Amino acid sequence: MNPRLVKEANALSEAEYDVSVIYSFWTNWASAMDEKLFTSVSWKPILAGGSPYQNKLVYILTRIRFKIVNFIAQKVTLKFSIAEMAKGRASLELLRKAKAIKADLYIAHNLAALPSAVKAAEYHKAKCGFDAEDFHRQEVSDSLEDFNFRISSFLEDKYFSRCDYITAASPLIAKAYEQLYPKFNPQVINNVFEVKHSQNITERDDDKLKLFWFSQTIGKNRGLEDVIGALNILGNPAIELHLLGNVNKESEDYLKALVTTDSKTNLHFHKPILPEKIFGFSAHFDIGLALEPSIPLNRNICLTNKIFSYLISGLAIIASDTTAQKAFVCENEGIGFTYSIGNTAELANKIDLFFTNKMALRDCKIKSATLAKEKYNWEIESAKFLTIISNNLG
Repeated sequence: MNPRLVKEANALSEAEYDVSVIYSFWTNWASAMDEKLFTSVSWKPILAGGSPYQNKLVYILTRIRFKIVNFIAQKVTLKFSIAEMAKGRASLELLRKAKAIKADLYIAHNLAALPSAVKAAEYHKAKCGFDAEDFHRQEVSDSLEDFNFRISSFLEDKYFSRCDYITAASPLIAKAYEQLYPKFNPQVINNVFEVKHSQNITERDDDKLKLFWFSQTIGKNRGLEDVIGALNILGNPAIELHLLGNVNKESEDYLKALVTTDSKTNLHFHKPILPEKIFGFSAHFDIGLALEPSIPLNRNICLTNKIFSYLISGLAIIASDTTAQKAFVCENEGIGFTYSIGNTAELANKIDLFFTNKMALRDCKIKSATLAKEKYNWEIESAKFLTIISNNLG
């Protein structure tokens, strides 16, 4: 369920590298979608640490171990490999599986996998890389006392210096890590998609304006409060908000309760679909919403796959004014607007502008689609990625 990992594995496999992907069970819905994915890839998926369906005893034992080491990590110490085990349920199993495969290069895609990749590379005298999709130490909180900050910075300080390269998912994440680790000049690999996913822009014969937002999980504090508040102000039943992702009853009830009784706000929930189906599904809408908060720091400097998914689906974009998103929208003028986080009146005005000016909406959609084909696509980014790999392997 990590699109960046899948794209890198596919790119390496298509370039005739022999690729194995070691992964661990996360949730039932993710596991079901992974099984569908595995039927269409040319690389080898290897499960580590069991699951409720395979090696169940191992899965149960690793969960028990994970709870114990997390307690020790939070209350006692991060040393003596406690941090490594506390960061990932299947950390030891990942390491065993990685060591069992003699490779020229080991790549980690999250901090839980980083120690295993580094140690396996050192064991086989091979190369090691890390892909920083987030600024991990400030992914949860900006507090220096926060457990995630302490354990993430501990692992980064211990293992980053032992990597041969680092890639990052946004220019500002790359800059943040370069300031911490001057040895590296992290290369940016954007969260983009293949040109084959480009969608045709079609005109609808109705007067509706359809807003779209997606994530793995729908819930509180994801910026959805802002957009529902804006729609409450507009009170226009022809403007619809569509949300795609996993949502529990508590979160669904919470969001529905934000809709004022007299606002006529149209709110729609959609169940998760396979990642490659997102683009065709998105094309039925008009505006893609990138509603990132500015706190903690990671959210302020990241560029999620949402924006790039909206581009290749041919949607206009309305984004919260995080530092990264504001810079992106300014650099790529004509794709849409940013709004001040929490300013529902400003957001309502931006949405209403698109509702009343269909020509401006169409121009933004065309600009998005053009940028995806010419500037922000995986064909360009994968070439950068493969060059990094080639340079490191010599």
